[in-house]
Amino acid sequence: METFDVVIVGAGAAGLFCAGRAGQRGQRVLLLDHSPKVAEKIRISGGGRANFTNRDVTPANFLSDNPRFCRSALARYTPGDFIALVQRHGIAFHEKHKGQLFCDRSAEDLVTMLLRECDTGGVVGRQPGGVQPIRHHRGGAGGFELATDAGPVQAPRLVIATGGLPVPKIGASDFGLRIAQQFGHHVIEPRPALVPLTFDPVQWAPFAALSGVALPVGISTGSGKARTTFLEDLLFTHRGLSGPAVLQISSFWRPGQSLQIDLAPGMDLGARLLAAKQSSRRQLGNEFATLLPTRLAEAWLQGAGLDAQRPMPDCKDKDLQAVAQRARAWDVTPTGDEGWKKAEVMAGGVDTRELSSQTLESKRVPGLHFIGEVVDVTGWLGGYNFQWAWASAAACADACVAS
Repeated sequence: METFDVVIVGAGAAGLFCAGRAGQRGQRVLLLDHSPKVAEKIRISGGGRANFTNRDVTPANFLSDNPRFCRSALARYTPGDFIALVQRHGIAFHEKHKGQLFCDRSAEDLVTMLLRECDTGGVVGRQPGGVQPIRHHRGGAGGFELATDAGPVQAPRLVIATGGLPVPKIGASDFGLRIAQQFGHHVIEPRPALVPLTFDPVQWAPFAALSGVALPVGISTGSGKARTTFLEDLLFTHRGLSGPAVLQISSFWRPGQSLQIDLAPGMDLGARLLAAKQSSRRQLGNEFATLLPTRLAEAWLQGAGLDAQRPMPDCKDKDLQAVAQRARAWDVTPTGDEGWKKAEVMAGGVDTRELSSQTLESKRVPGLHFIGEVVDVTGWLGGYNFQWAWASAAACADACVAS
């Protein structure tokens, strides 16, 4: 039986980074993944350029049933730390907006960097490397015994970095969640997050023709202290709504809740229309199309039963106010979402109340760690989930070295 200091299951962002960091600190590391090609989720992220972190990460950018849990790891491994690593490897990158950092050339550069870090640390990688039973021996040096495709291995520390359920076509599975439950951990119910939302086809029919229309909006859901609002771009699709605004709010939306959408954030739409009535001889449709995208303006007036060809001076004040108010406070109720195949991340996962925030180690089973997406910590859109992968992996790797 082969013996290692640390066995890591899952060769995605968190697993690769944890393996390289632990290996470079003197640990003999085995990295296993059931897929023949590692880090596929990195490759497809950010339009193929990997939004690998955000300059402005704070704990407020994450949701969890235990929201304070992420503070320690995020504070000890910052975006600046990862940016410095990227720069040492000579990877060119750029900032798009709101602190989001992307590779200039390709996400493949980031994967290559992580693999080089593993090589430097002498990490033993086996892909595909399936794992069947995992047994834990309390006491002694063995710790965990794993039956792998290449034979049995043992190690005092086992790290589960298997990610979540999104994008099953690239190998996503519930393996990590099943391992957590095998060892007595509670799992917060997983659900798709950062995912497009869908609507009843009949109710959505008037808006289906707007597919492809995009605009900046304010979008909100929830009430009271649970109310959440984002200012981002909205995209109409044949089946519903997408774009950064909807992906962001989807992590907070719950079935049965409505969304409130401001199609003209920061603009007093009613006042603009009333002023135009006094100064413009244009038709209502043409005037409204200066304030909203043309196809959306046309659909909005049609939905309100207003004649787009009516000259502005002939429009009633109450009609202008009403159509403006509906555009500033559009209330819609999704019927669902696009599911795991379109979700970017998983919300929910291993309950963090049963993990150490310092080391990501199980409080139930010594030597067992959970890192990355499999844990109930979910970031906003914009590089936050990758930063959680790096930070949780660093905390785990450093703990493995210190033990």
